[in-house]
Amino acid sequence: MAQVLEFKLPDLGEGLTEAEIVRWLVEVGDVVAVDQPVVEVETAKAMVEVPCPYGGVVTARFGEEGAELPVGAPLITVAVGAAVADGSTDGSAAKSEGSGNVLVGYGTSEAPARRRRVRPGQGAPVASQSVNGQAAVREVVEGPVPVISPLVRRLARENGLDLRELTGSGPDGLILRADVENALRSAAAQDKVAEPTPTAPPPTAPPQTSAPAPGGIRVPLKGIRGAVADKLSRSRREIPDATCWVDADATELMRARTAMNAAGGPKISLLALLARICTAALARFPELNSTVDMAAREVVQFDHVHIGFAAQTERGLVVPVVRDAHARDAESLTAEFARLTEAARTGGLTPGELTGGTFTLNNYGVFGVDGSTPIINHPEAAMLGVGRIIPKPWVHEGELAVRQVVQLSLTFDHRVCDGGTAGGFLRYVADCVEQPAVLLRTL
Repeated sequence: MAQVLEFKLPDLGEGLTEAEIVRWLVEVGDVVAVDQPVVEVETAKAMVEVPCPYGGVVTARFGEEGAELPVGAPLITVAVGAAVADGSTDGSAAKSEGSGNVLVGYGTSEAPARRRRVRPGQGAPVASQSVNGQAAVREVVEGPVPVISPLVRRLARENGLDLRELTGSGPDGLILRADVENALRSAAAQDKVAEPTPTAPPPTAPPQTSAPAPGGIRVPLKGIRGAVADKLSRSRREIPDATCWVDADATELMRARTAMNAAGGPKISLLALLARICTAALARFPELNSTVDMAAREVVQFDHVHIGFAAQTERGLVVPVVRDAHARDAESLTAEFARLTEAARTGGLTPGELTGGTFTLNNYGVFGVDGSTPIINHPEAAMLGVGRIIPKPWVHEGELAVRQVVQLSLTFDHRVCDGGTAGGFLRYVADCVEQPAVLLRTL
């Protein structure tokens, strides 16, 4: 006797209460294995595939693609404990017990092979049976499409491109975004060649214009854009922030980085050096590595430094977090920044990698600007902004010279400290930028 179990949308991370269905990975009637991903959803923090803890036959799906579901709402129902199409009751296909894995933020340990329906005429029989009124179609297992990025999958899906027909140019045949774009360009070129040349110009007609909707174009604040709006609005409402800034001569820091990278070994990034300076500064001014608990009317100072850094992606601004940055050297920081940046670019960040920061580093200089007044990443207490490093006239050792100058700005929660502490932190950071030996003396 089949038992129908309901699988609900699980808790996908800290503070997340809903998710948008991007793509269903199974159909009603499909046979699913324990921990097989059944739906791809997009939250305010990441795009994830949600695995089902039950094995059996899918009897119902809840929600269409593009719909938003709250956490705890039904996703699918699965008939377990019933024979599949060939009469087998093997636990791999219809297991009555769940995997026991905690579904928070991302899939469980092993992703099974993708499945597809066998259509009539494809050389394999289609066996079906009725399970609670639903047709159960037996599937065959095929190897997974070698593509990791959800953005690549979405690009292919929106343009009707079958990824199984592509050969990836990445490592081990990984399908990259460039492969999809090249395939789309090739298809467009073929379509253009196939178009007949008109013998006469088409009849002209007056251009049709549609009146804009009242209020102009309306863009829904949902997904990552909505999350950013909510967090920044809350920061402005709750945090009495203040900003101080200073120009610094970064010539010696740039020379030190060049010397480090010339010595061989892994290259050290500028962001890693700035993060290393920040961890040293936070050790001297721990008030800025904290948060405010207004319910208890307490300032909570952390005994660890988890540095978030602003990363611009196609989905919008995200802030991945480098855990235990205070315990990492420049080489380790460089590697972790690179890993998280690539995951952000491909949409592969998990909610756990986007939460828990205690201080944020914002290198907006990559956009070609000199300064900014950053909005604090709630519920943190401070953010350091770094502008572009460019040659400027500067008084160096009593003489006018052209030096590499950067503007540093610190926005801080005035509840955790006063201007003296914030100014001391920023001045120490600037001193380390101007003379990296200052950092060595404090290690």
